[in-house]
Amino acid sequence: MTESLGFAHFLAQADGLARFVLGVLLLSSIASWYLILVKGVRSWRQTRRSRTFLAAFWDAPNLEAVAQNIREHGTAEPFAHLLYHGFAAVEQLNRSKQEGRHAASLIDAGAPDEMLTRALKRAIEEDKASMEFGQSFLATVASSAPFVGLFGTVWGIYHALVAIGLSGQGTLDKVAGPVGEALIMTGLGLAVALPAAIGYNAFARANRNTLSQLNAFAYDVFNFLATGIKTSPMRSDARVTSDKMIALARARGLATENGSTIAGHPGLAVN
Repeated sequence: MTESLGFAHFLAQADGLARFVLGVLLLSSIASWYLILVKGVRSWRQTRRSRTFLAAFWDAPNLEAVAQNIREHGTAEPFAHLLYHGFAAVEQLNRSKQEGRHAASLIDAGAPDEMLTRALKRAIEEDKASMEFGQSFLATVASSAPFVGLFGTVWGIYHALVAIGLSGQGTLDKVAGPVGEALIMTGLGLAVALPAAIGYNAFARANRNTLSQLNAFAYDVFNFLATGIKTSPMRSDARVTSDKMIALARARGLATENGSTIAGHPGLAVN
């Protein structure tokens, strides 16, 4: 009588360790797909919001109009978040000047340009950490799942060979079935690892492109806000730049949106 073979039969014959390995692969697969879907939707929404914000930014008459836009729509995407930190640094500098303080605290230490640079770089680092959420887990699953599946295969083959030896039936038809069932674990490990690896590479590439554009945008923001700081200590004046400055930056922004890096202020760059 021919014995039915397959995954159901393998699962019924599996011991506790084999079931544990299957459970690890199942949980890893669920968590990986959850991260892939959540990060994919989040990245799509963030890209759309960033395009909308950048279009509004370059069409704004001055930075006060941009600030009003941020107050109305928040900082749900990296470019608005970067500009928000720049505005916060300018306001901190203005309060220090109006109150006559000179490095009263660590946040006021250094020249105005240095303080603004720190604020913009801190914003970029925060956005980078947010965009890379979950990628370490995807990388871990992609690199370890095949070996977890291989371990399950080795364990399954060992028990299959022991059972065949005890039965005394060592013919090919008796060996091929149990060994083939054990190889299912290797296939499951690869099935878990491949989506995680593809998702990790896709998100890493998207993050690199976004960070490159963010670094280039930070240079423009630095020029805008630093110009305002040098011309006047008043907050309203510090948020306004000349029409000529905006026209030049708008022309440069068309090039920086393609992913160029900061050339004029290396302190803002993030690797």
